[in-house]
Amino acid sequence: MRLFKRVEALQRHLQQRKTAGDAVGFVPTMGALHEGHLELLRRSMRENQCTVCSIFVNPTQFNDPTDLAKYPRMPEKDIAALARLGCEVLFMPWEEEIYPQGKDTPTPEVDLQGLDATMEGVHRPGHFAGVVQVVHRLLEIVQPDRLYMGQKDYQQFVIVRHMIRQLGLPVRIIMCPIVREADGLALSSRNLRLTPEARAAAPRIYEVLKEVLAQTARQPDADLEALAAAAFAKLDQLPLKPEYFEIVDGTTLQPVRTLDEADSVVACTAVWAGDVRLIDNIILKWEADEEE
Repeated sequence: MRLFKRVEALQRHLQQRKTAGDAVGFVPTMGALHEGHLELLRRSMRENQCTVCSIFVNPTQFNDPTDLAKYPRMPEKDIAALARLGCEVLFMPWEEEIYPQGKDTPTPEVDLQGLDATMEGVHRPGHFAGVVQVVHRLLEIVQPDRLYMGQKDYQQFVIVRHMIRQLGLPVRIIMCPIVREADGLALSSRNLRLTPEARAAAPRIYEVLKEVLAQTARQPDADLEALAAAAFAKLDQLPLKPEYFEIVDGTTLQPVRTLDEADSVVACTAVWAGDVRLIDNIILKWEADEEE
């Protein structure tokens, strides 16, 4: 595995691979790698001759400085995991490499058309501006053929896909399924911070999501707003405290009342498990995008 910290050196290596006709796959992460990240990398390694993983804890997407300070960092463990996997390139840049003009390094104007004004955008103001900023910058540096992102951060995926399309960036974005623990808890770097009590309760999130999926399968014309409200109430039991539970159009992220209102429908939630905030979702209806 090749480890790069400087943009110039990384780009020299990737240019050699591209000149040889090799496709480049890219998996951006903030480290504390788990099996979910590794699955993204495995898929990239199957579909491309060269795979790049980046590890960069991006300060501009944290609206809470405490959350940034607490975010788990374990570079030695991450490097070892990537080496075992056989990932070709690890990019672990210093902040000045990503933001050469500081955190205000300009980003092209992107009209998110309200995609950032719901769910996570309500509870984490400024978060998606930071996501757009860092992902655009990383794509500018790596210039991959394919970008792999996880379904768990569904709103983030939709926003990055929108940015790519609006700016006409020459990269194909691919969403990969959520990877879960045996008890259903979606893998997340934040799971490392769960107390035993919160960890024991956290699988309830997926149980409630599955209940909603089962209800819509039994009753395709169900009132989705009522189902979302009932799901929220089921999650509102200590040590769990839901922030939202919304059933939305998979493209616009706007709430829908019935499944037939949209080609794709996704149930999304954010829940505090003790002092750790977890997000999860489940697809209720899906019409695959030909680009995905």
